[in-house]
Amino acid sequence: MSVEDEKLNGEEAELNGVDSTEDNAVEAEADTIVDESADQKDWKAEAEALALQVETLKDQAIRAQAEAQNVRRRAEQDVEKAHKFALEKFSKELLPVVDGLEKAVEAEVASGNEMTTLREGVEMTLSMFLSGVKKFNLEQIDPIGHPFDPALHEAMTMVESPDAEPNTVIAAMQKGYTLSGRLIRPAMVVVSKGAAKVDEQA
Repeated sequence: MSVEDEKLNGEEAELNGVDSTEDNAVEAEADTIVDESADQKDWKAEAEALALQVETLKDQAIRAQAEAQNVRRRAEQDVEKAHKFALEKFSKELLPVVDGLEKAVEAEVASGNEMTTLREGVEMTLSMFLSGVKKFNLEQIDPIGHPFDPALHEAMTMVESPDAEPNTVIAAMQKGYTLSGRLIRPAMVVVSKGAAKVDEQA
């Protein structure tokens, strides 16, 4: 082999070495790009997962806040009702006393007796009593002359009354009472009904 052939072979070997090095570099760069692309995909997936978790936690926080407000509102309403209607049982116990005083006055009026000191005292006591309980929102329902209201009245009987419109309260056996607008005892009433029709053919 001549010296020139040896030179050519050496140069070719060097060229092959350079080409191999370049190929390796290209492959390494391609691997790096692939790795970076995979890292980006992992990062995006992790970011999406974290964003979803944040949204879930926000939703849970809003729900918890709303529930806390509802609990607070219900508690405030319960306290308000407790203050408003704390006297309900006590008021019901007082009603027979009022009924007794009213019956005493009605009996004196019905008997036609002149005003006596006793009657005057009972009337004053009844008036003071009703004024006192009214300060605590206990109010009397005086239904006479008003249309029958099943929400406030309890009809004991119906009678014909030419002087009153049908379905009107014409008498009260017992007056009703409300406490802060809530009915604690309905009025027991007598209600008028329309006159019976006369059969003209008879």
